[in-house]
Amino acid sequence: MASLTAVPIDFVDAVAAEMARGVEAAVERWLSKIEQALTDRELTTLGRLNAVQEVLHDYKSLTGKKDLKSTRIA
Repeated sequence: MASLTAVPIDFVDAVAAEMARGVEAAVERWLSKIEQALTDRELTTLGRLNAVQEVLHDYKSLTGKKDLKSTRIA
């Protein structure tokens, strides 16, 4: 039987909060790149689409993902 180690709740909360901040910052960075691609007035509509596709390609390359899980928005 494994022994259990008591971990103070405030430590667990601090670690969880730090992880949440990191995730939020990463999501915001990627969304910012997409927003920049979509609002670049120097690009045509097709250019904007290509810029967004490039952001997705970069994300997949950096994370090693080939496909993203699909979720349908109602």
